[in-house]
Amino acid sequence: MAEIQEKPGGGKQGPGVKKPKKLSTRIDLTPMVDLGFLLITFFIFTTTMSKPKTMEINMPVDKEDIEEKDKNKVKDYTAMTVLLSKQNRVYYYTGLADDPMNPPNVQVTYFQNNNGIRDAIIALKKRVYEERGNGMPGHNIKDEPVILIKPDTSSQYDDIVNILDEMNINGITTYALVDITEVDRDFIKKTEEANAGVQ
Repeated sequence: MAEIQEKPGGGKQGPGVKKPKKLSTRIDLTPMVDLGFLLITFFIFTTTMSKPKTMEINMPVDKEDIEEKDKNKVKDYTAMTVLLSKQNRVYYYTGLADDPMNPPNVQVTYFQNNNGIRDAIIALKKRVYEERGNGMPGHNIKDEPVILIKPDTSSQYDDIVNILDEMNINGITTYALVDITEVDRDFIKKTEEANAGVQ
């Protein structure tokens, strides 16, 4: 609160001369401290804390027999396996590759706009929707593309993020991250040997 204080010695000075009293003003800032703490408390309680933003990854509950379950549930014409390897290479094949006498046709590509893994995913979706629409035997109208993602130990973390982005971009709702097998590593090795330009 403001208050006015008189300075001493403000009376008559000299013969017959009367000067006005000099007054000084002092402002008490003590209530401002209370107001400051009140405002700080108000803003703290009314502020919404930022929520952490995380990427949701659907992981299988039972990791030991996930491949066996997938073979029982997934149909051959809806399945694609994506193998993530070194130097951002992506190997993929369609089907379940459960017949050792008939190995899959493994293709190699990259995360690129033209002839990349996205084009392969789009081709899989197109084929699945066409075949289930034609009413072929063993095909259900509810069948969806299923992609198994198998990162190798030589792949990078960016590859996993990129392939998960491709799942979201292409609207693939059924996919799983599973461990790579020695059979899949053998597929990669044979594909590298077949393609002399791939190191």
